[in-house]
Order: sequence, then C-alpha cells, then structure tokens
Amino acid sequence: MRDTSILGMPLTAPVVVGSGLLTDQERNIRRLLEKGAGAVVTKTIHPNPPQGLDERILRLPVGMLNSTTYSKRPVSHWLRALRSFAEDRLPVIASLHADSPDELAALARDVETTGCRALELGISCLNEEDGLEDDNPDRVYAYTSATRSRTGLPLSVKLAVGEGLQDRVRAAIAGGADAITLSDTIPGAAVSPETGDLELNGVYGYSGPGLKPLVLAATWQLRKRGVTLPIMGVGGVNSGRDVADYLSVGANVAQVYTALHTDMYDTLERILGETRELLGEPQGAPL
Repeated sequence: MRDTSILGMPLTAPVVVGSGLLTDQERNIRRLLEKGAGAVVTKTIHPNPPQGLDERILRLPVGMLNSTTYSKRPVSHWLRALRSFAEDRLPVIASLHADSPDELAALARDVETTGCRALELGISCLNEEDGLEDDNPDRVYAYTSATRSRTGLPLSVKLAVGEGLQDRVRAAIAGGADAITLSDTIPGAAVSPETGDLELNGVYGYSGPGLKPLVLAATWQLRKRGVTLPIMGVGGVNSGRDVADYLSVGANVAQVYTALHTDMYDTLERILGETRELLGEPQGAPL
C-alpha cells in the first residue's frame, strides 16, 4: 500500500479533487470520495461572495475558461456540511477566502470548530470584478499569518504560477503554511469567431492541459531550490500519467478538477485506475 498523506491526513490515493463548481454540493463531495478520491477540496467558502457577476464556464479544445468566483452558499450552510463530513471522518479540505486577512482568520476559526481536518486558502482567484492585480509576497504573508494566528489546522496556500512565485512561496512558508497548492488558474482569454470580442467579456481563469508544463517546471524548480514543504500539483490532470508526472517532479499529490467536467465520476475512476497501474498497485487496492 502506498503511504500517501497531505495536511496531516492519510489518503487512499495521491489524487485530490480540487476546488470548483463540482465541489459546491455535499452530495458530490461524498460521491467523489466514494469513488476513490484521496480527498476533496470544497468550493471556496467566502463570508461575502461577490453578487451580480456573470459567472460562467467556457470549454476550450485545450481546457476551460471560467469567470466564477466563490460559493454562493452561506457560511452557515458550509459549517453544517463540514460538521457532517467531520463526524464521518471524511478527508475534506475546506477552501476559504475573505475580503481581508482578519476576516479570513475569523472564518478559519469558525471552520475549525466543526472538526474539519484541513484548510486550503484560496487567496489567488483572479475573477473578482476588479481582478487580482497584485498577488505579491506581502499580501500572501498577511493572509497566511493572520489565518495561522487563529487556527491550528493544517493549511495549504493556493498560489498561481508566474512572476515572483518563489518569493510568494517563501512568504506563505514564513506565514505558517503547511503546504502549497500549485497552481490556481492563470489569466486566459478566447475570441468569439462570430463577434471578434472576447468570450465571457474579458480575461478570466484558465485551467487545463496548458497549465501542466508550467506547474511541472515550477514544482521541479522549487524542489531544486530547497523548498521542502508538501506540494499539491494542480493543472491539466486527465490521466494516471499526469498524476505520475507530478509525483516525479516532487509533488506529494496531484489535484484533478477540469477533466471532471466531462463524465465526472467515470473520469475520476479512470484516472485512479491508471494511477494504480502506473504505480504498480493492484486494481481496486488503495494507492
């Protein structure tokens, strides 16, 4: 049996379902775990999510663009759901963000009272109305350290690949992060062939296969530069080969999300089966 763990949780597989629309419902989260996911990250819980935005997804030949932000379900709903997951000892990671470091810290403290086992700080979403213009080390440190000051839960900080990543990772570590999730979506756009205008009316988050080479390179470089913190590799996972590639460059686990927008449960089971085969585990056995 493969010994895999993240954020203090032993996992049955090095495959974690990432945060997004598919993890905005308790029944989906439970079903994904029943199908064999090592853990599931909730849609990002926010005490004051933006209202009135045109939030959509656009499928591309090479992935997906999305203009979505945070869960619209109230914090009270999520606290009940997280308490239920905790009672069943399910490996669920709560994704959190807020409008300020103090608000995020208070939210994390509320989540800890449910018995939730781990957090992911979704602080790098670029889809809010004003965008994420300046994701810098000071900002990363402020959110991470404030959260760490209010909770003892293991936490991963989700960051996007790109300029200044090494300094942002160092800031997360200095702030008390226990792991890094790499990468959040990056800016992307598509042009409508009918109108010549940008689809979704702007630049929004890109996810999919195009991210994988960037995240593989960034993970490898972080390990070469001495970063020892656990890393959850995210971007373009569509097969067991993709999972194995992330593990090969130093990620502890891989997150899958965009691929699950097609045949969610069947796709997850296929990826898990391929991963077992590549890692030399019997089919049906825990990874």
